[in-house]
Amino acid sequence: MRRPLFLLAILALVLAGCDKVPAFASHTAMEWTKVVPQGDCHCADGSQFNFWERHADPSRVVLFLNGGGVCWEASTCAFTSTDSEGENDAYAWNLSSVDPENRSGIFDTTRSDNPFADYSFLYVSSCTGDAHLGNSTHKYSDQLTVEHHGYVNGTAAVDYLAAQYPDAKQVIVVGKTAGSVAAPIYGGLVADKLPKAQVVVFGAQSGAWPDNAEFNTTILGTTWGAYAAMPSWVVQGVTAAGWAVPRFWIQAGRHDPKLVLARFDFAYDPHAYAEVTAWTHGDPGGLLALTDANEKAIEAAGVPLHSYTAPGADHQIFEPDKFYDLAVEGVHLNDWLKKLVTAKTPPADVHCVQCGP
Repeated sequence: MRRPLFLLAILALVLAGCDKVPAFASHTAMEWTKVVPQGDCHCADGSQFNFWERHADPSRVVLFLNGGGVCWEASTCAFTSTDSEGENDAYAWNLSSVDPENRSGIFDTTRSDNPFADYSFLYVSSCTGDAHLGNSTHKYSDQLTVEHHGYVNGTAAVDYLAAQYPDAKQVIVVGKTAGSVAAPIYGGLVADKLPKAQVVVFGAQSGAWPDNAEFNTTILGTTWGAYAAMPSWVVQGVTAAGWAVPRFWIQAGRHDPKLVLARFDFAYDPHAYAEVTAWTHGDPGGLLALTDANEKAIEAAGVPLHSYTAPGADHQIFEPDKFYDLAVEGVHLNDWLKKLVTAKTPPADVHCVQCGP
């Protein structure tokens, strides 16, 4: 346990004659506590859902929406393990293989160049195959019934955040891959619960998800039950049933113009976009164009979307140390992100010039 070291550090400050002892330890390593929410929260296979909390600065909180994959067919939603227990090649269907301990990247809070070193964290994984959006029990076959309850699970974490951090001055909603699909929706939900807090949304690696009528109606609407669960925001006459993944950003930004909205993408990330190849005709070469077009459409709707687009066919960004090493056109990602969450003026967009894989 690291708490004895924490107490020794506080004692050292007192003995040194410091006038003030900080309410939290600066740049200390992560310590996680498991939180089991009440209510109808569970994973795809009906097992227990939980999330993890790192309590540090109570005025600044990161709500991390982990990926976990998505599914909408019996073959991909099946409860059959491959490399890891509790997940198949398409998605995680329970949390037996999820552990936030001992990670690097933004979770290495001992680093002085980590923009979130002193923040409290809520780490919320998806184990329902619906990108934190679903609220349905879907029967795929006589042998397979899936609880697509991602929205129920995710909003339980939002409720916990609002109850435990009522005086938060800033909340950063970070969405990873499938978790970034719903990130702007959760940003709006947090802003509704904590209207005095500044809310920043940073979604990574879902910029190419298309506005596809078949996906919207069949998957979002029917299979996952997402539209029936979404908040009752009506913006310029458009209700949830008219939303699509790129439009989540528009609806959230119009619902609360104070939201700071931003995204990150690798130009040709084959893993992050695997879920949408069925809707883009399997053409990974067109994904960068689709990402850029989505951003253009969002901003044309009057919603500023700050962006950082990196070259190549890479994938992970939050856990590895390349979070600190990555630089595009001379701008390091961690520096850009720090300015996004601390500066009065958001940083300029960063976009690779030579983006090829």
